[in-house]
Amino acid sequence: MHLATQLVRGMGSFFKNCACARQNRCAHPYAVRYRDAGGRQREETGYATQQAALDRLTKVYEEKRTTPRAQADLKREIGKQRFGHYASTWLTRQRHYAPGSVRSVTQVLNGQILPVLESRRMNTFTATVVDDFIMSMEERSVGLAAQQNAFDTLKKILLDARRRGGITSDPFDGVIPPEYIPRKITIPTLDEIHALKAAGTDGLRIVIDLMSGCGLRNGEAYAANLERIVADDVYRITEQIEGRTRERVPLKHRRAGEFRETPMPWTVRESLLRYEKEHGTDANGYLLRTQRSPYWAHTTLEYQWGAAKKRAGITRRLTTYSLRHFFASNCLAMGIPITDVAEWMGHRNINMTFKIYRHLMPASIGRAAKLLNEGL
Repeated sequence: MHLATQLVRGMGSFFKNCACARQNRCAHPYAVRYRDAGGRQREETGYATQQAALDRLTKVYEEKRTTPRAQADLKREIGKQRFGHYASTWLTRQRHYAPGSVRSVTQVLNGQILPVLESRRMNTFTATVVDDFIMSMEERSVGLAAQQNAFDTLKKILLDARRRGGITSDPFDGVIPPEYIPRKITIPTLDEIHALKAAGTDGLRIVIDLMSGCGLRNGEAYAANLERIVADDVYRITEQIEGRTRERVPLKHRRAGEFRETPMPWTVRESLLRYEKEHGTDANGYLLRTQRSPYWAHTTLEYQWGAAKKRAGITRRLTTYSLRHFFASNCLAMGIPITDVAEWMGHRNINMTFKIYRHLMPASIGRAAKLLNEGL
């Protein structure tokens, strides 16, 4: 039994769901029921007084009245779309995504998200639906790294739909996201880096110097160019070479034309200048190329890296990405703030930088424990 009060037509109603005989005097909260701009019925509770409930309905009603008809129709159209269709159109709108990012997102969608959510209508997404999706991944024993990638992708798509009005309430309100804690990283020693450079080709030495000395990603190192030396100690990263297609594409997490800058040790600068003196550049100033292609690819680096490791007698599980770990550890060991390190490495979120490298910081837990032990 509940008491309902009908307001102006189309405004909605407020009521109590309790069974109290005198509902106007009991302490139970009021609830409101209304139709949002997308035409979907909504119900909210937690309003202490009739006036608070009425104020909420009035606000919703005024928002609907002032929403242009075309905009309201678009919101309804988006809300009725199936997730699979909306995700597809969303991905085509991400023009700043590099081909590698598009492949990664497509793989996450096809592998984790679409099998569960493809047919669901956009206006039915709530925090409960998102929670159930996370639980479904846990039940399928999906790894935490894959869970976090799927959650991040789903969040981008749903928040885009909410921004455009297809979803009225925050579908992530109160949701606890999966938390991926990266495995312990492998950092090459300085001796190992020198051995790899001595055993590798001149081109591989350029990649090793840029990744270990400036923190570049491998695709960014493929685009090595003397014009990116904007000062004796600054290297500007403006693009990357897509490792499969060998195409010039924007930087990860950045739009075309955006760039970042990183400190450049003099040894790296001398390495680039020496390579240019011995091998020259192409017409646009690019250093690295192969006999059959103007740019390097992942296959080029993998082959040369494997051969150099073998010649150097290195058996540890070192990958080219380990060179970025060396750059980060070198920075943090010198007391450089982790915020600067995250910016130089091109991390979108400093939280990931902190999770991976916090044990290398001067104030790490391990060092703190030793200092505390001395005090005891």
